[in-house]
Amino acid sequence: MKKFLIFLSIIFLIGCSDDSTEYEEINEPINFIKPSNFPDLAYNFPNNPLTEKGFELGKKLFFDGRLSRTNIVSCNFCHEQPYAFTHHGHNLSHGVDDLIGIRNAPAVQNMAFQSEYFYDGASNNLEMLSIVPIHNPVEMDENLPSIINKIKVDVSYQKLFKQAFTDGQINSTNMLKALAQYMTMLVSSNSKYDKYVRGEAGVNLTALELQGKQLFENKCRVCHATDIFTDNTFRNTGVPPNPIINDKGREEVSGHVADRYKFKVPSLRNVELTAPYLHDGRLGSLEAVLDFYSNGVQDSPTLDPILKQNGVFGIPLNNQEKQALIAFLKTLTDHEFVTNPKFDFRN
Repeated sequence: MKKFLIFLSIIFLIGCSDDSTEYEEINEPINFIKPSNFPDLAYNFPNNPLTEKGFELGKKLFFDGRLSRTNIVSCNFCHEQPYAFTHHGHNLSHGVDDLIGIRNAPAVQNMAFQSEYFYDGASNNLEMLSIVPIHNPVEMDENLPSIINKIKVDVSYQKLFKQAFTDGQINSTNMLKALAQYMTMLVSSNSKYDKYVRGEAGVNLTALELQGKQLFENKCRVCHATDIFTDNTFRNTGVPPNPIINDKGREEVSGHVADRYKFKVPSLRNVELTAPYLHDGRLGSLEAVLDFYSNGVQDSPTLDPILKQNGVFGIPLNNQEKQALIAFLKTLTDHEFVTNPKFDFRN
């Protein structure tokens, strides 16, 4: 009988030990390495240190439809990795109940190097960014308390939150921090262009690509600055307003008439993959974009001065120059980024 009681005690202790260590896995910090040709970081990592489990949790959340009212529309629904995390094939993003928004979904890449987000700058905080689509009635149409109620009963989330954060709490603060950790890791920096400017062995640009690069430096670099290819400003580039939507852009956020029809300058990284183009996806090809800037720019009181010089609107380009520019823009395609399995929760 005594031996039997000792045996039961051992079993009990083993069971208790398993319960107490169930979630005790090492949460290794992630050392974020800035690509050598990139500008300084804009994101403040000390406020939300990157960790392996935080990234893993953020990735799971990014692909989870329960972040929407219908439990179908995830962040990934509008931001697909093969297309640099854009909503491929949709000029305007689709959301819950197949409702249609008013803008094209921007790429989610190199977010840690940017200071304002969305075409109108509705957020300047990467940890708060996800609230905008979550609350939007035609995107995810959900609220944070409801999401937390849905995911806190999920055992896999209970484990990940416990591992990712010292307080282990399943709450909106930790959820938003985890999503931010995932997005900060979406760094696209290994295109042919990157390898060329870093002087990596065996990487050269063709004569046409080099011509396009020079044209880009002369005609496009003011707005598409640094190797992030955006200056993070808001500009009216002469796109005629959609008469049905009449999206006023930055003015919707700032309230200033001087910001009417100004939209954030998008990064051109992976631009070959992110069609359709412009804030409302009205142009389906890079050729159409260059045709627009060459002869389609419309004047208005807030038109960016750089597109109205010496009485000439837009950016004059001949057909050969357009071909060269497109050849250069295609060197910005980062095939490693759009196929990297660590970014895909389904792998």
